[in-house]
Amino acid sequence: MLDELVKNLVLVKQDFAKNYTGSAHIQEVIPASVSKEFPIDKHHLKMLHDFAQKNPIYYNSIEKKIAEIPCVVYEGDINEYWLNSIKHGSSCQPFYPTWIMSAYVMASIAKKLGYNELVDIGSGDGRIAFCGKILELIPYSIEIDDVLVKLQETISKSTNQNFNPKCKDALEFDYSQLQLTHPVFFIGGLPQTGGDILATNIIDKINCISNLSQNTGLVFVGSNSKRQLSSNLDNGGWSSIIEKHNLNIVDTVSLPTIWTFDQTIEAPYIFTKFN
Repeated sequence: MLDELVKNLVLVKQDFAKNYTGSAHIQEVIPASVSKEFPIDKHHLKMLHDFAQKNPIYYNSIEKKIAEIPCVVYEGDINEYWLNSIKHGSSCQPFYPTWIMSAYVMASIAKKLGYNELVDIGSGDGRIAFCGKILELIPYSIEIDDVLVKLQETISKSTNQNFNPKCKDALEFDYSQLQLTHPVFFIGGLPQTGGDILATNIIDKINCISNLSQNTGLVFVGSNSKRQLSSNLDNGGWSSIIEKHNLNIVDTVSLPTIWTFDQTIEAPYIFTKFN
């Protein structure tokens, strides 16, 4: 089912991007209803729409058939949050979220792989942690920017889904206090924008917690664009980190994000675990 979801989500995104005539700063698509192309849980789909409808970054929604599939287009503006997100010295990437449907697919893969907890590092508006919550994982949303954390708290309260937003510097946070047993960490940052430093720090912290690494997964967001990566394109630019820390690649899935809207290729998300 997940392979089908990914294929059809990319199909919808490519068709939508090719034909979009609006002028919104950001835009994304969620299927309007459960279908053979998107055979997901009906309540989960409702919650994804709930997240978009109660998220202040979106100011408009339009029902539209895309690639012959009934969808809802959400239009928004993240300029205010983008500006706030770049003011922190240890921030690895400005606020440019993945699509909500992409976040759901990634959290679904994490659940399928058997993880109990989902820790989203540099979580933005908390969409990956939110999806972990509705999929009955235990979520933790770590974000350094106080404005984005307030946004998460607003969404958490209005959707009645507590995905544990925490205003913390991921480089300084003590992860042992979360009492993790079988977690997956999502690393928010491309390798060439400081994500490699963030990932190395998180890996070191995991290794300092007794017996945790053998039960832990790490998910890296990469790029296939030569414009964004001046070095090794293998594994979205994460090859050196993966090799250095002896990580095994479990899965790689390419999904739509806000920053790949004008590109013909999607962002690769690399699921790894400690060897």
